[in-house]
Amino acid sequence: MTGGLRGIRSLDALGAFDAFDALGSLGSLGSRDESATELMDDPAADLAMLERTYDRFRLVNVVVSNMRAVYRRWIRPRLSPTRTCRVLDIGTGAADVPRALLAWARADGVRLEVVAIDPDPRALDWALRQPAEPGLSLRRVSSRELAVAGDRFDVVMSNHVLHHLDGREFGELLADSERLTAESGVAVHCDIERSRLGYAGFALGTWPFAGNLLAGSYIRADGLTSIRRSHTAAELAASLPPGWRVRRGFPSRLEVFWSADAAS
Repeated sequence: MTGGLRGIRSLDALGAFDAFDALGSLGSLGSRDESATELMDDPAADLAMLERTYDRFRLVNVVVSNMRAVYRRWIRPRLSPTRTCRVLDIGTGAADVPRALLAWARADGVRLEVVAIDPDPRALDWALRQPAEPGLSLRRVSSRELAVAGDRFDVVMSNHVLHHLDGREFGELLADSERLTAESGVAVHCDIERSRLGYAGFALGTWPFAGNLLAGSYIRADGLTSIRRSHTAAELAASLPPGWRVRRGFPSRLEVFWSADAAS
């Protein structure tokens, strides 16, 4: 979960603010706020706060991302004890998602490799300093570079990337994903669905942790901005190229997906 929040005077970078002040922005969620600036994306972001945020992703994403459901629906059916399945995680950030996927695959006794990429050297530097994870490869490379090189994966995925992108970048990501997906493979990009309920739930749910677990991080401020920048299912459905579809998940989740088999 990334992002930052501007325009709410009572909010500071630590997220130490009154939750009910944040709820005053509920009325603005009828349309996507592409102008909201994300604190973590600022090149001048405080490095200590940034790394504390990376460290907290593994805890927050367990609650808000529901990646176990993504693993069961899109990845687990492609895994076997004899053949290694390759997954590409685009915009991996702290690489907490691929680490979780590999742990679940080991518990299931199946073979999985994950290539995790991110263009931000700060994120990759932090992720590379964490304990090594068997089956995980971390690379500072773009999806376009991998596609041009002819690399292919059984599953191409991302988490909390779509809301960062403008229209051109969004189209490029989907086009790259199609080129990177192997025969019989699937591409699935997971993100937040913008809603008043989701915004209120995140604001109130994180409020008790603002002064302890989330203190000194961008998690709370960025989470609220991420929701404001995110799409609804209808908005995404209207902008998807042929062959792509969107489905809702829980809680307040969207999955944009494309199947190589369906496209052939």
